[in-house]
Amino acid sequence: MTGPAAATPDPGDAPPAGTEAPAGERARTEAATESGGIPGVDEIVHSDNVTHLANIPRSAGLSGTNSDIAFQGDYAFAGNYNGFVVYDISRPAEPEIVSQVLCPGGQNDISVTGDLLILSVDSSRNDDSCASFSQSATQPDSWEGIRVFDISDVRNPRYVAAVETACGSHTHTLVPDREDVYVYVSSYSPSATFPDCQPPHDGISIVRVPRDAPERAALSGFELVFPDGGFPGDDNSSVTSGCHDITAYPRLRLAAGACMGDGILMDISRPGRPRVIDRVQDADNFAFWHSATFSQDGTKVVFTDELGGGVAATCNAEVGDEFGANGIYHITGRGDQRQLEFQSYFKIPRHQADTENCVAHNGSLIPARGRDIMVQSWYQGGVSVWDFTDSDHPREIGYFERGPVAEDMLAFGGSWSAYYYNGHIYSNDQKGLDVLRIDDPRTNSAFGVRLDELNAQTQPGYYR
Repeated sequence: MTGPAAATPDPGDAPPAGTEAPAGERARTEAATESGGIPGVDEIVHSDNVTHLANIPRSAGLSGTNSDIAFQGDYAFAGNYNGFVVYDISRPAEPEIVSQVLCPGGQNDISVTGDLLILSVDSSRNDDSCASFSQSATQPDSWEGIRVFDISDVRNPRYVAAVETACGSHTHTLVPDREDVYVYVSSYSPSATFPDCQPPHDGISIVRVPRDAPERAALSGFELVFPDGGFPGDDNSSVTSGCHDITAYPRLRLAAGACMGDGILMDISRPGRPRVIDRVQDADNFAFWHSATFSQDGTKVVFTDELGGGVAATCNAEVGDEFGANGIYHITGRGDQRQLEFQSYFKIPRHQADTENCVAHNGSLIPARGRDIMVQSWYQGGVSVWDFTDSDHPREIGYFERGPVAEDMLAFGGSWSAYYYNGHIYSNDQKGLDVLRIDDPRTNSAFGVRLDELNAQTQPGYYR
């Protein structure tokens, strides 16, 4: 991959993170910073309705890229390319590190359910242990897939199982079913540098994890998603060779998949046998279908486009407001006749420096009654709170961001995931864990919603 957060085969002409920016870009960054349009290096700015309550700097013990977050009770579980960290968030303004586990294997996309924690490994290792080392995918003994931990004691997580999956596991999604948990494994072929994962890789691996015997976790099948091979790719959009991310809405028995060149809607009435009921493409404006979020009533899906793979500067006037943005789709029809119909795009209205990697990334709903409001990470574009109740006219209603990591070079940084959980926003930033609070008449009804657990890719029903 091109950089630590790459999620697309080719981030185009963007300079790789950590390289010196051209003189013209440096001049524009300096001018914008001096004029007040862009914060200074590491300077924190936010809207009046957002309060920055805390930052816990990234632990020196886990020096990799911070990735996704999951929540359970009074704890946040934050993934990192070198393992994961457990935070006590019982006092959100004063979070504390409870434990950290060194277990390298990017991305370490993370979910929790009951006493189980699951990590995705999408980098070839010499074996499935936490002591493994990276090796070429061409080696016959290379391993990648999912790891399962027992977190009944959050101070001492215990590694209990590993399941190898085709093409590894870039991300995953939990779908509960009685005594078992099904894990939908999203993986894809990013480029010819991964010879073990070439097209046609046209489906998703499904792993079954028995709750009472997680050590018996095993592959239960590989479901074909793209019988025609998926979107073939063109000058603007990625070829489809698997899915990047899937969000399930178990209460509605639906899932939405962001699959490189395709967006899909699936029926998950039978969790072990998901079935595609509609597919859409946007070859004009979507480079890489990255993730999905349902509205509360399940009549809309927000898909994100990770233009540039998360390592490029795409939040500027030159790129514009329809590339590297969110696409809002309505779900129309019933049963197998349901379809995804495009409504509009949303992109943050705050231009970022040409030295800042910025694009639409991971977010979740804020469960405000009667409204569709989402909080979302944008890497160095920060954290955005935006309202899409009116699908044709979405708008930002709050934000938090830092200035560029560097003034004279494109340097990777910013928020990977930003989620709302029990009254607060938690952002897994490359500067560490940020805790935010939004106070706004449009979102304040969400303060009354309390969850026992949140995996953003397994969407809860907040209101009946």
